[in-house]
Order: sequence, then C-alpha cells, then structure tokens
Amino acid sequence: MSPATALPPHPPAHLRYHRRLRTTDVVQELWTARELIRTLVERELRARYKQMMLGAAWTIIPPLTLMLVFTLFLHRGGRIDTQGIPYPLFAYLGLLPWTFFSSSVSRGGTSLLQNAALLNKVYCPREVYPMASMVVAGMDTLVALPILAVLFAVFRTLPQPTAILALPLVVVQVIFTLGVTLFVSAVSIYLRDLRLALPILLQLGLFATPVAYGSEVVPPRLALAYAALNPLAPVIDGYRRVVLLGQPPAGEALLVGALSSLVVLALGYVVFKRLETGFADVA
Repeated sequence: MSPATALPPHPPAHLRYHRRLRTTDVVQELWTARELIRTLVERELRARYKQMMLGAAWTIIPPLTLMLVFTLFLHRGGRIDTQGIPYPLFAYLGLLPWTFFSSSVSRGGTSLLQNAALLNKVYCPREVYPMASMVVAGMDTLVALPILAVLFAVFRTLPQPTAILALPLVVVQVIFTLGVTLFVSAVSIYLRDLRLALPILLQLGLFATPVAYGSEVVPPRLALAYAALNPLAPVIDGYRRVVLLGQPPAGEALLVGALSSLVVLALGYVVFKRLETGFADVA
C-alpha cells in the first residue's frame, strides 16, 4: 500500500469521540445524542419483554411484592409509626423512589459492559449508556405509579394538596441517582467484582433507607449526618410528608441531602470522565 493510500492511525476528527469536562459542552453533546438514548431505551425495553407472558407487569411485581412482605412481616411484627397512614400506602410510596434508584444503579452500573461492542464503533458521549438505563427505570416507575392510585382508593383517602411540592424531591432524587450510576458504571468496568457485589449492596441499602420504616427511627442528633450519607432518606421522608401528611419536607435535612447529592454527582461525573478513556480497551 502506497503512502498516499495508507490508512490514518486515528479516525478523522469529525468522527472521533472527544472527552469533554465543561458542563456546557457535555450538555450540548448529550442533547445531540438524544436520538441514540431513545434507541438504547427502545432496545432495552424490547429485549426485556421479549417472549414474556406478563410483559410490563413485571415492573409492578417487585415493589408490590416487597410491600406485601413488609406489611405481613415487618409492620405486624413490629411497631412502625406511620402517623395514622395505612401501612401499605406508607410502604409503597417509599418503595417507588427506592425502586427507581435500585433499578438505575443495577442496570446502569453494568450498561457499559453490556454495550462493550458499541464503545469502539459508535462515537458518542459514554454517559448515554447509563443514562438510557435511568430513563428505562423512570419509565418502570411510571408504570408502577397507578398502583399507588389503587391504594388510595382502597383506603379511601386522597393525596394532599402539598403533593405539588414533590417536584423538588424528584430533582434531588435524580441528581443523586445519576451520580451513583455514573460512578458505578465507570468503576465496574475495571473492578468486575463490583457487578457481583452490587445486588448485595443494594439489598443492604434498602434496609439502611427509610423505606419499610419512617425516618423518626434515626435519633435527632444524627438526622443531618444521616441525610448527608444517604440523600434518599430525606427524599423518601419528603414524599410521605407532602403526599400523605400534608406537610412540607423537612427543610434542613432536605437541604443537606440536596447538597450531598450534588457532591455525589460531581464525584461520579469526575470519576466517569477520568476513567472513560480506557473503557473500550478494558471492556
């Protein structure tokens, strides 16, 4: 092959993926790749429900099963203060945000490994893979949401007008979940044992988060430290306050949780960008 026809050692600049750290550049790239995210979401949904008799019902079964287990074994066997709220309603409202977090981290954490064949073939921000898994987890949560309406009807109660205050809680929840998902997806490429440890860690996290119980079990002197270490705690407590009790979220704990979520997102993003140059080689 003559020098004139020799292939270049690297892809052309317009096809090469460039690692960017500036927020504006990243947002622009992700917006450009939105069609790819949609394609990944559609592919994951088709692959998951292919040849399944129950189909999308499987998104409802896990939180519904956990709600029944908590009701039968934890609530009846212990003294969980629900402040007059029927326990199934109390537990299910806590399970919805937890299921979103757990599904995002478990699926998004392995998304780069599952899409290893695309890492060298498709030039796009690597963040699209864990983010697509988060979108799927969000859609699963929406599918499971009507069960909450059924529980309201069964127990003859209604959401409180303060439920509109749940919107800031959703933002904090997504920020924290994105940070953890980016971190886990990047580290699991290099530390394969994390894939096996992840289900155990999430199971422990379920009981370390006020899902089956209320946040009042945490001593007041430790409440802010607890919110900093586990931002989902004030988020779940906030959902119960605004939707079930007609109260605003616990402002100080939520603020600490929000700041902690931003730190987690920044840390997860930095680790992701630092490690992404070797994703294609290691995966």
